[in-house]
Amino acid sequence: MPMYEFACQRCGHDFEELVYSSDESVECPSCKSTAVARKISTFAFKSGGRFVPASGSSCSGCTPGPSGCSHCSK
Repeated sequence: MPMYEFACQRCGHDFEELVYSSDESVECPSCKSTAVARKISTFAFKSGGRFVPASGSSCSGCTPGPSGCSHCSK
């Protein structure tokens, strides 16, 4: 059962939702609107005790090390 990221087109709220099937209607938890768009997500994997984004860093100044990014702490 995949977890997807959504953005509400009505109020702009970003949220995650566990979706059981592609036919399932998703509702914004903030305003209850069904006008939501699924965002493109990256996945993460566990490596050496921490979760690491599969696509790399989200910070342009990152130099990842054992304790995370020296700029954004991710």
